[in-house]
Amino acid sequence: MDKSSLLSRVLKSVFFKTAGGRAYKTANNSRSILKLIQDAMKKSGGLSGASFAAVRAQITLLSRLLKAYASGEYRAIPWKSLVSIIAVMIYFVSPIDFLPDILPIVGFTDDIALLVWLFSSLRGDLEKFEQWESQKKEVIPIG
Repeated sequence: MDKSSLLSRVLKSVFFKTAGGRAYKTANNSRSILKLIQDAMKKSGGLSGASFAAVRAQITLLSRLLKAYASGEYRAIPWKSLVSIIAVMIYFVSPIDFLPDILPIVGFTDDIALLVWLFSSLRGDLEKFEQWESQKKEVIPIG
């Protein structure tokens, strides 16, 4: 199965549709967002090895964005993009999905395909967040 076929099947799966439905509710609840971040960071921390370094970095970036959103610091993201990020994160933390994570080697293939799709689809939104984040760190408080 090629990557586009896998992605298409994952996006049409009951597992991703369920994650999408939950994402709308989660997006309106800061506590739920923070819990999702905690779960995603825990799961990505368990992915060892250089081959998963990019996945860990992507999950970390998404987690920072969601945390900034949940705290009210960063709201310059379209609602559709926010819900897409949350849906992918919900799918990522779920052990039961299109390709269950307990399957050796292939279990994370669907999760990785979704992350690649998300980063490709939301490149502009993610770059804006990173730019905001870097400027925020450079601001010197006055007073």
